Amino acid sequence: MTTAKQQDANRRNAAKSTGPKTPEGKAVVALNAMKHGLLSRHVLLPDEDEAALVELGKRLRVHLQPVGEFEVLLVDRIVTAAWRLRRVLAIETSLFEAYRSEGLHPSKPVSTALERSLYKALHELQRMQAARAGMPVPPPTAADVDVNVTVQGSGEDLS
Repeated sequence: MTTAKQQDANRRNAAKSTGPKTPEGKAVVALNAMKHGLLSRHVLLPDEDEAALVELGKRLRVHLQPVGEFEVLLVDRIVTAAWRLRRVLAIETSLFEAYRSEGLHPSKPVSTALERSLYKALHELQRMQAARAGMPVPPPTAADVDVNVTVQGSGEDLS
């Protein structure tokens, strides 16, 4: 149980902890919790090559030829997912080794989510471009998968 005296001391100490004041200091502490950057809100991490990201974006824009703001937004999502996927593939092996050395088993590789994001944006871009070209565009498909496994003879449902 915290006493009133301890609570007062905590409040006084917390008032002194106001964090960095300068833009440089704030930029440094913004990365304090980052371990690997796989799920970073920022596409480009401090040690990555900005020119390589810009070049990837240019090549994909030339290849995908977006028209209009929404198609450009989808291409930007594709560039982001592709960049992060490259990052993941470069360090995924070391991450899995670290998990194994600690006896952990990662439930879902980050690369799966990034690939799903990349293909989702790519498919939507392709649908929009086909519609713009006057081609028939089927609605997006969704699959609901229900897997029930019964061990023969036991009658036990393992789903």
